[in-house]
Amino acid sequence: MAKAMTKSAILKTLADKTGLKKKEVTAVIETLVAMAYKEARNTFVVPGLGKLVLVQRPARTVVMRFGPKAGQTVPVPAKKVVRFRIAKAAKDAILK
Repeated sequence: MAKAMTKSAILKTLADKTGLKKKEVTAVIETLVAMAYKEARNTFVVPGLGKLVLVQRPARTVVMRFGPKAGQTVPVPAKKVVRFRIAKAAKDAILK
């Protein structure tokens, strides 16, 4: 399995492909990330890649599998979680 690209490598590649300076690309990426954090409560879409959504998980009970409470049922309270739902176009491009 290949290594994941580092932030620096991503910025350099984007700068090379777009003809922008690395500082400009960094500013664009940082702005996109800040927007995603701010708008995730309302769903944030990155066209062609996917979307961030805030999901309410219901309360439930789970059976502990490890540790001193193994075999016991434990209540887990309801909570909000952030999910990334990948776009169909991205799935098709990656899994082909």
